[in-house]
Amino acid sequence: MEVQSEQKWMDNGPSRRAKWWYSTFHTVTAMIGAGVLSLPNAMAYLGWGPGILMLLLSWCLTLNTMWQMIQLHECVPGTRFDRYLDLGRHAFGPKLGPWIVLPQQLIVQVGCDIVYMVTGGKCLKKFMEIACIDCTQLKQSYWILVFGSIHFFLSQLPNFNSVAGVSLAAALMSLSYSTIAWLACLTRGRIENVSYAYKRSSNTEFVFRVFNALGQISFAFAGHAVALEIQATIPSTPEKPSKIPMWHGALGAYFINAICYFPVALIGYWAFGQVVEDNVLMALERPAWLIASANLMVFVHVVGSYQVYAMPVFDLIERLMTRRLNFPSGLALRLVSRSAYVAFTLFIGVTFPFFGDLLGFFGGFGFAPTSYFLPSIMWLIIKKPRRFSINWFINWAAIYIGVCIMLASTIGGLRNIAVDASSYSFYT
Repeated sequence: MEVQSEQKWMDNGPSRRAKWWYSTFHTVTAMIGAGVLSLPNAMAYLGWGPGILMLLLSWCLTLNTMWQMIQLHECVPGTRFDRYLDLGRHAFGPKLGPWIVLPQQLIVQVGCDIVYMVTGGKCLKKFMEIACIDCTQLKQSYWILVFGSIHFFLSQLPNFNSVAGVSLAAALMSLSYSTIAWLACLTRGRIENVSYAYKRSSNTEFVFRVFNALGQISFAFAGHAVALEIQATIPSTPEKPSKIPMWHGALGAYFINAICYFPVALIGYWAFGQVVEDNVLMALERPAWLIASANLMVFVHVVGSYQVYAMPVFDLIERLMTRRLNFPSGLALRLVSRSAYVAFTLFIGVTFPFFGDLLGFFGGFGFAPTSYFLPSIMWLIIKKPRRFSINWFINWAAIYIGVCIMLASTIGGLRNIAVDASSYSFYT
């Protein structure tokens, strides 16, 4: 039998007291992040028609799978599946479930934290270059180290409820810098001789970059990997189950997602065309104070996003250390385990700071399964919709589309990382 959720969460302190709007800003913080700034670059490889279609398709598909995750949280009376892993065990069995779900979820969570290390360092560097022109400019690696050092302290916060303030600030920042990004592009106008032709060099290079662009879009539609953990913080009664406030919060998050993603993607591509950079803020220089502020907002946002994705990983590491290694729970455990995790993501981020390529690789390898098709597979297994019904067709369409995106973007992102690494000077 599944262990009752209350027993699972008692070790981590108080949990079931979140309101519906907590799920909104936690989901916004988890979903809207570094990925939004790369959407114009993805459009440069996909073009107007396919790019807009892919954005709309991803928004609709992931909203549907988010609804499925929320409904499945309490699909067994008396039991709450507080973690993606718990739901995977129920759907695929106690032996097969962890092998299917846990690797994908860890790839999403750890991959996000690595990308946020790079993003935080880059944006802090850009902020200092604009705000203090006469200052001695430090290497990018040093700024990533500065960003990472903050998390050695923040990672000691015990659970999701304790990072609610950080997450709220991060959600507000994401809405603010997304608005600044598309407004600054709109105000600047189109560059001279702007071209909307496909961004390409050779046919082989173009195919791999298109694959990577699909992964960049997949990365932008995240949040499912921590959806059950967020819902677990909401109280639930038979009269008002947690799925009702959680769904209200998710709808709010997806509304904010739409007003952030679509203007940034379309106006950023309209302004720069095929020469847009993989982080659209890096292409903007004026007005200096506004662009500096936007970069600082991105920095604040990814500080919160890092913690939202890291909390479930911390929980997993600490449970393993207490059960397998008999490590006593408490401050010493948090200090050792969480500091080691922060140091690991910091090392990878400093070593491989390829923003766009990392988005494509992790977007395909991790986000496509957890956001696009794993929820649909579990829905088919648990809910068993009638064969050839509309619900059945929608789920199978999501599975096929998600698998195609996963394969293409993983190949594209991995190949592009290898190509860029061959000409990159490490630790600069």
